[in-house]
Amino acid sequence: MLMATLPGCGNGDAMESFGGPTMGSTYSIKYVRHAGLADPAQVRSEVEGILGEVDRQMSTYRSDSDIERFNALPANRCQTMPAPVLELIRVGEQLSEQSEGAYDLTVEPLMNLWGFGPQGREEKVPSPAALAETRQRVGYRHLRIEGDQLCKDAAVEVDFNSIAAGYAVDTIAARLETMGIHDYLAEATGELKASGKKLDGSPWRIALEEPRDDQQVAERIISVDGYGVSTSGDYRNYFQQDGRRYSHTFDARSGAPVLHNLASVTVIHPSALMADGLSTLLLILGPEAAWDYAEKHDIGAFFVIRADTGFVTRTSQAFERLSGGKTD
Repeated sequence: MLMATLPGCGNGDAMESFGGPTMGSTYSIKYVRHAGLADPAQVRSEVEGILGEVDRQMSTYRSDSDIERFNALPANRCQTMPAPVLELIRVGEQLSEQSEGAYDLTVEPLMNLWGFGPQGREEKVPSPAALAETRQRVGYRHLRIEGDQLCKDAAVEVDFNSIAAGYAVDTIAARLETMGIHDYLAEATGELKASGKKLDGSPWRIALEEPRDDQQVAERIISVDGYGVSTSGDYRNYFQQDGRRYSHTFDARSGAPVLHNLASVTVIHPSALMADGLSTLLLILGPEAAWDYAEKHDIGAFFVIRADTGFVTRTSQAFERLSGGKTD
């Protein structure tokens, strides 16, 4: 959902870049290597080690991950969890409380039921009876943390897809900083964080895509330094039935995909983790409620809304401030 513009040439120092597959998608790292910094092979090893750890702890697409082993447990059971998993559970609870339950990490059974999840079989509107039964296994309040254990009082299943990539990017960024790398663009599955400058001294510039599923078109280009950026949209993963469009973005309160005309939301935040979660939260809320939420909480948000004539955009005051204004 985010396209990073390529860096320019430099004077003496080297621009390094590498990437590969991760989390069912890809990652990419670009950074300026000054004299005396770590060998690029070591940097890559550190980054891929972080991505591998996130996958082992949080992936819903491998049965041996920590979270999938927890998801397989019946109700009224607990499991010892690594600290990052518990951290994300707390972040999810915070976002759920702030959105009055619209955002919820336990929607995986609903996603499977509608055909979007890792165990989804067919993309279709479920029967009312199946929906009612599945909703009994959804709800963040069924989770609790006891020491280093995650517990559940119903057969809920946790899905970190709305925040795991942002967490990974923050962790990578922190590792790069400890290695003396302060000019970088770190991206995983479209979530990113940029710091410092490119090789030629110009800022990192990020192109925000127009929400189209047929081609990539830049809606706006922004400069980023010291912030995470995340876009959530409903235009890549959806199905149509009886003339209605159903996306993979779920409102946990209704148990169904959202049906409003907010096509995508981009959030700028000091934390890529929070940008990731907040972009999903705002997309769930819809154009008016999301706008009010962003203004109330001083969130940098860029909204793309479907209209009869195409798309219209709207930006929060914080977005204009954090992105440095519009860039041509």
